[in-house]
Amino acid sequence: MNKIAKAGYATPRGGAKGAYQNHVYRNNRVIVPFEHLDQVDLGQFADGYIVRLFPDQYFESAGVVSQRFAEPGAQVVGEDAFVLYRSHQSLEAFPPPADWEVRWLSRDGKPVNRRGAGATDIGDYVLRLSRGSAAQLKRVEGPPQGIFAPEYAPAQTNFECQAMLAWLVVHARSSPYTTSQAMHLKSILEYSDLIGDRLERAGVTRNGLSICPLCLRVIDYDELHKAVEFSQVDGLLNAALQVDGTTRSTKANLFHLDPLVYERLNHKPTSVAWGHATCNTLLGQRHCFSLSELQEAGQKVGFLDEDDELVTFGWMSSDFKMIRSPHGAVWVQLSDDMSRAEQDAAFDGAEDRSLAAPAEEESRS
Repeated sequence: MNKIAKAGYATPRGGAKGAYQNHVYRNNRVIVPFEHLDQVDLGQFADGYIVRLFPDQYFESAGVVSQRFAEPGAQVVGEDAFVLYRSHQSLEAFPPPADWEVRWLSRDGKPVNRRGAGATDIGDYVLRLSRGSAAQLKRVEGPPQGIFAPEYAPAQTNFECQAMLAWLVVHARSSPYTTSQAMHLKSILEYSDLIGDRLERAGVTRNGLSICPLCLRVIDYDELHKAVEFSQVDGLLNAALQVDGTTRSTKANLFHLDPLVYERLNHKPTSVAWGHATCNTLLGQRHCFSLSELQEAGQKVGFLDEDDELVTFGWMSSDFKMIRSPHGAVWVQLSDDMSRAEQDAAFDGAEDRSLAAPAEEESRS
């Protein structure tokens, strides 16, 4: 199935601008942004890594390399790092040294167009320049350098994730497939202790049917193929009018119970499911707590009624980001609280802009 194959690919949005590879398997070399190095265990990337530097990170000024890259263990451009130019301004402010060259791929000493077995990178920098002025044309030079690091998974893990997702397709409502046709998947998943009661506790299945881990509604097989709609989502009733026919996203997509982050590898078979596209968006970068998880933690929430009696209505995660009712209805924190100082700063900024508006209008006239 194309959907299972796609789930095994790294597909960062807007990846071309960052020199990322797109639609390649997750067990590939990753790009680690320099600013995330202190968050990352480089040893977890068994298929290799390359560090991405922006010009203003590598250079102190035009032609002057930052002192930190002279320290022992620092990244070496052309070996384990490359410099990415994303604007004509950065290219002008920090031009590549005369002995640098745009990166290219070599196999057996000959240039090749595609990364693959035996291909090595030669060179120091990559250009991904958008069109600037009339004299500044779009420039794309140098091959993609790797995949988005949080999407990485070793080959075996990636295979197990695809097996899990295929199993959940079989158990979608109205699926044309039967469990008896998927005994090979069952054997794979049982060998790694990935099915059984675990799926029910994780909120990935209910009574043997695949469900969306956030809203807990059963996943229909057709939802894996039909375009997403917003008319059934509270608060988004007019969104369907705005996006109808403009998106290729399906109603149900790959859903991660744990967000993809730099700190750890979360694309794993215990963290993947099929979930609604709208639920995926609402969850954001949060862990999707199952009802069982919250009940086991035992942190109840409630309110005082008119007789000052405590009425409990659900369980809350320890980070206060999710609440579930006894039947699984979910409340998700959409934004973090701001401190009073942050609120005042935001208000002051808005007030300053509103005061400046008349002068701006006058200057435009």
